[in-house]
Amino acid sequence: VQLQAFGGGLVQAGGSLKLSCAASGRTFNNYAMAWFRRAPGKEREFVAVISRGADTRYYGDSVKGRFTISRDNAKNTVYLQMDSLKPEDTAVYYCAQGRAPRWTEDTFDLWGQGTQVTVSS
Repeated sequence: VQLQAFGGGLVQAGGSLKLSCAASGRTFNNYAMAWFRRAPGKEREFVAVISRGADTRYYGDSVKGRFTISRDNAKNTVYLQMDSLKPEDTAVYYCAQGRAPRWTEDTFDLWGQGTQVTVSS
């Protein structure tokens, strides 16, 4: 049972990046999926969540209108498309799996290892 996130990297401000998170070990479409991030010196922050059937999506205020979460249940994968990136988006991004499309960390019982996103100014 694991989540593996990848797709991070270095990008210039204003650019785009797409993260992926592959899940294994549990029935993927039974779970909501989310992305959180932790910037240097800060607490982990909610980014986005998507329900099992992709009919419900929520975004953190700081990324609303710039990031898009999606999922492919046939591939057991959740994505985070990040556009109009800003230096303050620099963080380690974590995917998480849980029972409900909420924005609190305690909703999610399985976490990936994180992938670094760095946005240069």
